[in-house]
Amino acid sequence: MKVLMACDSYVPGTNFPAWVHRIMVNQFITNVRRQREHSDLDQMPELGIRAAQEDSTDLRELNVAFQRLPEDQREALRLVAVEELSYEEVSETIGCAIGTLKSRVHRARLQLRSDISAESRAAA
Repeated sequence: MKVLMACDSYVPGTNFPAWVHRIMVNQFITNVRRQREHSDLDQMPELGIRAAQEDSTDLRELNVAFQRLPEDQREALRLVAVEELSYEEVSETIGCAIGTLKSRVHRARLQLRSDISAESRAAA
């Protein structure tokens, strides 16, 4: 609604998503300020911040799943995703074809997703 009400302030040819985002951010800030004025701080709504222990648990689960990967997939994923090397650099480093490397990374990512979602379902 705010975007429609402010459409006359949009300058054609400028970054439309950024303009909409700014309107949304401003509205969020306004809403939070209004809530602070009309309620105690301990009655403020949750803003969706994860607790540090949740991040720690997620990292632990990821590490366990990562260690279960076959060595070739683990090495390929580490070099591409963590070390941020290009597929060409990794291919030369470990001595395999780029297509093989991409397959290893893809299979490793699929396996991690599967393992982590299975652990999440088991925990729930």
